[in-house]
Amino acid sequence: MVASDGRLKVFSGNANPDLAREICDQTGIHLGEVSVSAFSDGEVKVIVKENVRGDDVFILQPTSSPVNNNLMELLIIIDAMRRASAKRITAVIPYYGYGRQDRKTRGREPITAKLVANLIDKAGADRVLTIDLHASQIQGFFDLPVDHLTAIPILAQYFAKKQIPDPIVIAPDVGGVTRARMMAELITAPIAIVDKRRSEPNVSEVLHIIGEIEGKTAIIVDDMIDTAGSVSEISRVLLDRGVAGVYACCSHPVLSGPAIDRINDSAIREVVVTNSIALPQGRACPKIRVLSVAPILGEAIARIHMDMSVSELFR
Repeated sequence: MVASDGRLKVFSGNANPDLAREICDQTGIHLGEVSVSAFSDGEVKVIVKENVRGDDVFILQPTSSPVNNNLMELLIIIDAMRRASAKRITAVIPYYGYGRQDRKTRGREPITAKLVANLIDKAGADRVLTIDLHASQIQGFFDLPVDHLTAIPILAQYFAKKQIPDPIVIAPDVGGVTRARMMAELITAPIAIVDKRRSEPNVSEVLHIIGEIEGKTAIIVDDMIDTAGSVSEISRVLLDRGVAGVYACCSHPVLSGPAIDRINDSAIREVVVTNSIALPQGRACPKIRVLSVAPILGEAIARIHMDMSVSELFR
């Protein structure tokens, strides 16, 4: 890892300051001082407490729940850095909120993922660093460079060390096949695909399982777990159809609404997630195991700062 040369600075909003501190502790990069608070009416107030003129600034802020507040914090911090004459501003967004609204599925719907990309661009960001976008084509929504990392190797390494007998990787829908295939190749396992139908947001119905699953240990892999409705239903169907056990993993533990209760009540043995999003306070779940993305984010930040290849991280 390359340590800071004094011109590289990382700042954090309120969404996940622990991850920012972990990155800086591991890499020796300077963690900058910024005050992010709110006026009594809820307006976000930002004060950058040190000189950033001519600096290469990285702002870490996943746009997770509360999504709108964390998004506004990110935009205002970017604006503050631009007005303070930072040389380059990189928005480090481990979790990209509004990523599921990436296309029109019916008439008169917005494409909010594109709107958010426009806002980040107009606020003054020069580039974006993110992890496992819900749809990889969101990279094309930006008119600036996007470095798109993946947490799949981190998750795969964990499951490889567990030495699960006769594993099979489960793609929870057709859109997740590429992600599942990457995991399957890393742990040397076959894949199966769930054919499901969504009647409305956060509600899904499993129609078919494509693949030979009987007697195998299933590992469901997804980019995020939100209300845990899909992963709980898929695990139930898999067990009904003869799998020996079920694990689940994802990059982004959104875990909203009844998610924790559903995971606790399900037959899933373990849910492996990353710290791209700070887990909800006071909602412990013994089945959840958290892995850190600080090493890959820290390495990517150092490589961007030194104009080195980021894609080399995954070779």
